[in-house]
Formats: sequence, structure tokens, C-alpha cells
Amino acid sequence: MDFKYLWPKKDAPQIETAIKFIEKYKSKKIVLKYGGQVMVNDQLSKAFAQDAAICNLIGIKNLVIHGGGPQIQKKLKSQKIESKFILGLRVTDEKVIKIVEDVLLNDINPDLVQTINSFNAIAEPVTARNKNGILKVKKVKNRDLGFVADPEEIDIDKLDDIINSNKIPVIAPMGLGAKNQVYNINADTAAGTIAIKIKAERLLLMTDVPGVKDKNNNHISKLTISEAQKLIDNETITGGMIPKIQTCISAVNNGVGGVVIIDGTRPHAVLHELFTDEGAGTLITQ
Repeated sequence: MDFKYLWPKKDAPQIETAIKFIEKYKSKKIVLKYGGQVMVNDQLSKAFAQDAAICNLIGIKNLVIHGGGPQIQKKLKSQKIESKFILGLRVTDEKVIKIVEDVLLNDINPDLVQTINSFNAIAEPVTARNKNGILKVKKVKNRDLGFVADPEEIDIDKLDDIINSNKIPVIAPMGLGAKNQVYNINADTAAGTIAIKIKAERLLLMTDVPGVKDKNNNHISKLTISEAQKLIDNETITGGMIPKIQTCISAVNNGVGGVVIIDGTRPHAVLHELFTDEGAGTLITQ
């Protein structure tokens, strides 16, 4: 199907403007991390799925990795389970890990796959519990975090099989450890690790804000990795933004062409980032 028929009628760049950027990204690997409050907004989540489908139909080899923080938080609250965080990472005990698994694998992943498919692309679920599982993990050093892990091994062959079949892998950020125990992985960390392993041209991290801001609350459109590290060191960047920026720095240091923290509250932010001069967030490069 020609992607032009899918191009949004509103809230997207003009297709005539976008055309010149298509050759730049065609056949390149791009990792899209989908998360934040955008996931609980029906209009924004459909716009994201449409963007992912368009990228695929253009010929971009794109992968999607989703989070699930807001939905997990809602379910924990409904069961009166308190949420705790350490440096932006959710403390995950036995009760919490069951809810995380239920929300990510049974709700978000199949719903996102179905929505992307509704835009005439073919998405393929990749989870810790199906044949496409790609993530083996190692526990993080901080034992207080519980069932939280970092990716240790990634089955790139499985990913390549899906991508080379012109399908979009939709990856849930959970992996298996010893005794087939499932672990929660920070979705940004998973996205960064996968982007490094597949040598992605771009990694787009979707957030609830327009990007990184300076001390005066002004938006920063571009940062080097050394400038980004300074913003962490002087506490301009705090909380949940810290693991995002650390992911950006690690990805760029390990060969990813550039990482962009994009404003997921803007409809069709992916199209604006890839197919306009001004982009849709904060680009972090060498």
C-alpha cells in the first residue's frame, strides 16, 4: 500500500515537505519508544500507531518498544498497592511484578499490535512469554528494586527475521532470568540497548514533555552528550528524566546515530521529528 493514502489530514507535516526526508531514512533502522501519558490518550495513541505504520510502509525498518507506567500505576492504585521509585525506577516486588506482566503482556502489547495493524502495516508481538521473546536479563545491582533487571542478551536474529519480513516488532520491556522468572526492564533502557545492538540510525524516546529544558525552563533543541551529562550533574535534569538521558548518552556513545526525546503529547510527533527540519523534541548527538 502507498503510504500517501495513510498520511494524516491534520496535525502532521505537509507531505510535500516530508518527501525530501524519506530517502534519508529509507531502509534505515529506527527504534520508537512509546510511553508516558500518550499511552492513555486514545487520539495520541492512534496517531502514534499511524506514524509507526507509515514509517514501515515508506521502507523504514522501525521497531516499537512500549512502556506502561500510567496503566501499571492505575492498576496498582485500584488494588491499593503503594508505588515506590528509586532514581526513576519502579520498585517491583512479587505483587507488583504480576501486575506489570498482566498490564504489559495482556493489555498494552496486543492492543498496540492491533492498532498498528488497523493502519495496513503488519505488527508482530515480541514478549517474554511468546516465541518471539528476545530479552535475557541480569538483575540490577540495587537489590531494593526487586524484580527489576537490565538486558543482558538480545536475540538479534529473531528481531532481524521480523524486520526483514517487513513487519514491525512490538516489544514489551520484560525479560526472562534464571528459572524462567520474568523481570521488569525500564523501557527506555531496553530501547537504548536494542538500538545499540541493531546499530540504529535514530532512537526516539517519547515523553510527556517537549524535550529537555534548561534552568530557566526553556526548551533545548539540541545537546551534545557532554552537555547532557552536565545537566544531570548540576541537577537541571532530575527524577524519571535521569534514566532517559543516561540511555541517550549510552546509545550515542555506542554507535546510535542520534537520540531524540520527543514530545508525545503532540499528535504525529514521530512524523514531525523525522520529516521536518525543526523536529519535535531534543536531539542528543556526539
